[in-house]
Amino acid sequence: MRYISYLLALLAGTALSFEGAIYGELGKTIGKLETSFYNFFVGSIILGLLWLFFGKGKLSYAVEAPKWTLLGGVLGVVYLTSIVISVPFVGIGITMVAVIIGQLIMSMVIEHYGWLGSKNSRINKEKIAAIISMIIALVLVY
Repeated sequence: MRYISYLLALLAGTALSFEGAIYGELGKTIGKLETSFYNFFVGSIILGLLWLFFGKGKLSYAVEAPKWTLLGGVLGVVYLTSIVISVPFVGIGITMVAVIIGQLIMSMVIEHYGWLGSKNSRINKEKIAAIISMIIALVLVY
């Protein structure tokens, strides 16, 4: 299952690059906020159908979940809208590398402190070197 997870993460990364490029162009035609709305509208319809036929959980339990766990939807809007705005100005490569750098930095902080239910994993010199390498990659891609 571990290797399937790696492949799924790789697939997600490639999909994000396609999505960023597609929505960067769509944003030029219909508007940036409209593009984000379109994404979430179509995605909600597709997920609603998948949930209807394959869902096994209890969506009604969302009211019982810790309120901070419901912020994912807000963060998704921030993420996608930021990409839609950034891609036409700096390109897909720079946008995606910057997204990855942001993910690496924040994931290290979250895991360092064990926030949000994650297991503790201390920041070390190897992780710092990885961030520096990614920043160098950003400069080289630019």
